[in-house]
Amino acid sequence: MLWAQWRLKRERRTIGAMIAIYCRDHHRASGLCGACAALEAYASERLDRCVYGLEKPTCFDCPIHCYKREQRETVREVMRYAGPRMLARHPFLAITHLLDSQRPAPERRPRRAPRPAP
Repeated sequence: MLWAQWRLKRERRTIGAMIAIYCRDHHRASGLCGACAALEAYASERLDRCVYGLEKPTCFDCPIHCYKREQRETVREVMRYAGPRMLARHPFLAITHLLDSQRPAPERRPRRAPRPAP
């Protein structure tokens, strides 16, 4: 249980670090610009509301896409840019994120309970 909570906390740090790298290099902001801060808040909210809870897979391996289309495309762009740079700037977060992606994804959960057979 504690390991899973720590993993989710680390996942928040990872997406935050990726957004910070992207924002610094693209928006030339000393901190996060408004759009990047909103994206980080959105990603954090999605982590909080994940249906898999503490068993959450990496978003790439998740069978449920909970991000809205626009935010999903923005996060993909951020990850494409920041991902290769993470190893130099945040090696621990980068390596543990790669290790997390090797975990098998949980089975897709049904949205509601199946109806009983007549």
